[in-house]
Amino acid sequence: MIMSGAITMLIGTVRPQARQDVFLTGITGSTTQAQLATASTPPPSPYTNPRPAGAHPGHARLPEQHRDHRRPGHRVLARLCDVLCRRPSAVAPAIGFQAVFAACLLLQGMVLPDSPRWLIAHGRGDEGARVIAMLEGKESVEDEGLYRELLEGGPIGNFRRICLCIGINVMQQFTGSNMINYLAPVVYQNTMGLSRNLSLILGGCTSITYMFASFIPLWTVDRFGRRPLLMISATGLSICFIIASILLSTGSKPAAYSATAMVFIFQIFLGIGYLPIPWLYPAEISTTRIRARGSAISSFFNWMCVFAVVEMTPPAIWQNINWRVFIIFAVFNACWVPLVYFFFPETRGLELEAIDHIFEKGGITGGVWESRGQTVVGNPVAEAVEAEMRDFKEDKGKEDV
Repeated sequence: MIMSGAITMLIGTVRPQARQDVFLTGITGSTTQAQLATASTPPPSPYTNPRPAGAHPGHARLPEQHRDHRRPGHRVLARLCDVLCRRPSAVAPAIGFQAVFAACLLLQGMVLPDSPRWLIAHGRGDEGARVIAMLEGKESVEDEGLYRELLEGGPIGNFRRICLCIGINVMQQFTGSNMINYLAPVVYQNTMGLSRNLSLILGGCTSITYMFASFIPLWTVDRFGRRPLLMISATGLSICFIIASILLSTGSKPAAYSATAMVFIFQIFLGIGYLPIPWLYPAEISTTRIRARGSAISSFFNWMCVFAVVEMTPPAIWQNINWRVFIIFAVFNACWVPLVYFFFPETRGLELEAIDHIFEKGGITGGVWESRGQTVVGNPVAEAVEAEMRDFKEDKGKEDV
């Protein structure tokens, strides 16, 4: 599927059209189809994250941080092409440059082994075991769970986990991040009244800020935890959009420049929480049996929300509410703070065995409200084993006496 997606992107980038808008539409459609077809975007992909039992959830951070840095890099290149290739005749070569990355993906796919999970799910268990053995030294793979397991409640709380996987990805897209990252020149030109050239330059600078902000979680996500960063991020995002709305309501040029500064600060707050965490949290909150499916479902909702936001925002800016679109996303961001506080448990420092016990307290919030997010302390499985060993040694000691 990775190779087929790369081929689809190659086809989309080598078919320049006569008109610029038709060409851009064709490329966008092909790229979206490739992303949906390859399933290369689930957070994290089961292909890139076959972790062993007992591994720390933070181990998922490396491949997902790679994603966080890669996507801003793509947008920086896109904005650079916007600025350098303003003539219609230069549009096709500029967008055709995507073929370079698609070709690299295709070449990588030729030498990579198939996903162990996919092999096992399709009756090729021995081959899947060999791939895992090659990667991690394992000799067996646990059977895949069935889809009906995703609806199970009880102490394990699979349905609650899937809802959290979906919820955090929906929340990410309705922060307004992709209104800025996909449509920054449109936002600057139509809501703030800036010139076309200045809007393009600011769009590139916005993407550069986005890229540098994506490095912040490398030092913060495991130090402060997921919940605090999500709530701080949502609060900052909401405040930035509220201030931008107030400034733009005046209609003055200095206020528009100040609103531009709020967009740059928005990107920094986005990098603190809602840029990286929605890509790694679904893998951490899911049990081993449902991790692949939870990641796939959350990724599906993520890209559907991307589509919705990118489709709805331009008409709202051009024809209807203009700068007031900032108010809508400010309200959404304000709503995410209590949702995270009440329903999203902290996963920092938990081992995989402890993840299975995270919702055992039950209730509407799964114990998150009562424990302030820390529903599990330590490793219940390891502690139970240690207690049994102590009891066994004590009984053996009594028998010897």
